[in-house]
Amino acid sequence: MRYPHESLDAGNENLQPSHTRRATNRADIFPKLVALQKALNARGFAVLKAVGGGVPGKRKLVTEFENWSVTIPAGTDAFIASHGETLLAHLDSSLLPLTWNAQDSASFADTSDFSSFVVHLKPRILPYSGIAFPVRLGASGNGYVLFAITNGLDIQGELIIDVHGRSCKIMMDILSVEERRSLPSETLSDREITCLQLAGDGRISEEIAEKLGLSVHTVNAYLGSATIKLDSVNRIQAIAKAIRLGYIN
Repeated sequence: MRYPHESLDAGNENLQPSHTRRATNRADIFPKLVALQKALNARGFAVLKAVGGGVPGKRKLVTEFENWSVTIPAGTDAFIASHGETLLAHLDSSLLPLTWNAQDSASFADTSDFSSFVVHLKPRILPYSGIAFPVRLGASGNGYVLFAITNGLDIQGELIIDVHGRSCKIMMDILSVEERRSLPSETLSDREITCLQLAGDGRISEEIAEKLGLSVHTVNAYLGSATIKLDSVNRIQAIAKAIRLGYIN
């Protein structure tokens, strides 16, 4: 499945749609989820994250974000208790979204125009329909973005692909915010960020020094201190981590 990727222009960040802007804290993530909820005409959303790694019997889903409790009794707890194992098993084998409906109709997904994009979940009867988008980003970035829909589930295939891609980016934002919180209080300076950005663009130290009017020794010092602050072993790893954390693009 191919997802659309919007380009980010750091120089014109304020002109970008809110869902394309890189989140810098958890408060930035909630509006993105609300925007997806509106796009799907859903009544609520939830982000479930898989924790426990590969330890047998220890892996489970926990709630990172949710507003289900506003309109749906019991929130996500009852859903996880009933279907958590099924969702975890599906996450290991497929990245196709899971759908379910309140009537538990066997023909629900088969008759829909988006049947080729989803797998039909057959849970116990629920008071609402819904769709769950699986995300796999590595050991600490696996989980689901779910939406509860009480007015029937009829979604165009293109919208499913778009929302799935944006759900992946939301999970990436969550990882980025978590990593920022775990970093030492000492943050990158403007010069360190600039040098990392130029290095990430493929420029060597001599080219960076000429562009910024600095000595090569000073540029290497900035890149070295940034690498240490990002707890990286080399410049390449530091650039990759700076991109993931939203310092550069």
